Amino acid sequence: MRSTVMARRRFLGAGAAVGGAVLLGAAGAGHAAVAAAPRRRGAWPDVLNLPNGFHPAGIGIGPAPYAYFGSLLGGAVYRASLLTGQGKVIHAGLGEGYYAVGLQVDERQRVFIAGGWGRLITVLDGITGKVIETYEVGNADTFVDHVVLTPRAAWFTDSFSGQLFALPFGPRGELPARDEVVTLRLGGEWTQGPSDGLTATGIAATPDGSALLVVNIHAHGGSLFRVDPATGVARRTDLGGVTLPTTNGILVHGRTLYAPRMNDLAVLRLDPTGHNARLARTVTDARFETPCAAAIHGNRLYLPNSRFPQAPEPDLPYNAVALSLPL
Repeated sequence: MRSTVMARRRFLGAGAAVGGAVLLGAAGAGHAAVAAAPRRRGAWPDVLNLPNGFHPAGIGIGPAPYAYFGSLLGGAVYRASLLTGQGKVIHAGLGEGYYAVGLQVDERQRVFIAGGWGRLITVLDGITGKVIETYEVGNADTFVDHVVLTPRAAWFTDSFSGQLFALPFGPRGELPARDEVVTLRLGGEWTQGPSDGLTATGIAATPDGSALLVVNIHAHGGSLFRVDPATGVARRTDLGGVTLPTTNGILVHGRTLYAPRMNDLAVLRLDPTGHNARLARTVTDARFETPCAAAIHGNRLYLPNSRFPQAPEPDLPYNAVALSLPL
């Protein structure tokens, strides 16, 4: 098994390559980039400051007004109040070589965490930070990257192995036993990239809930695939020429797909089944520093800044920014 040092170098190298990609023609023909609307002043902060050196890659927001962020350096989880901006580390992580990449929060305030090279899926109590359950998945080349919650399961991408993992829920939302984790191989039109680079990153459900949408940053210059959750058969979603070469976490809200890229946000309108999407607008903001995921609470969209391709340092500041909806 690779050492933790090599694992970190491999991931950070891949991330830097993703973050440093040049976005040429990403907005698509006939669509100009537009700046985010002026932010309304009020009690809720427009910037959430994370601990220095935290290096986030995802964000999760549940029914309560709190945002959760995972660290790529040790797997800690930080919870911030959306009302005050104040926060604290509720889970210290497992230390060097462990990760908390994408995460999502359910109605019970359980936090589902993709564990990167550690091959772990962790479920936390979002109030206490206590570990509820852990699941070891995949193989030596697995990198558990992002997660989406559906009514029946929590689905996770594996960036290097062309497969998804699912935690099927019981009839009352119970977590599965460790031997009940589902591994779904991706087929159909899915194209897996080279072994030294990321392929599958963000994941969401289609607006009608019939399938999954998975970002493939390797195929076709950065694309989106509709995946049948029963068979793993993948079909490329027609994005009308838009590419997603630097997109990590994605969010589907209603029929709107939010796809953060290097230093902008692509907002696309999906058909209900996820077979087609068209660019509605490209949003820019002076506060963007490689936004890497998105989450909504009320009429606000929150995006953490990963600051790729800048190498993480202990004193490097990180944050998440809020945009008012509609954009």
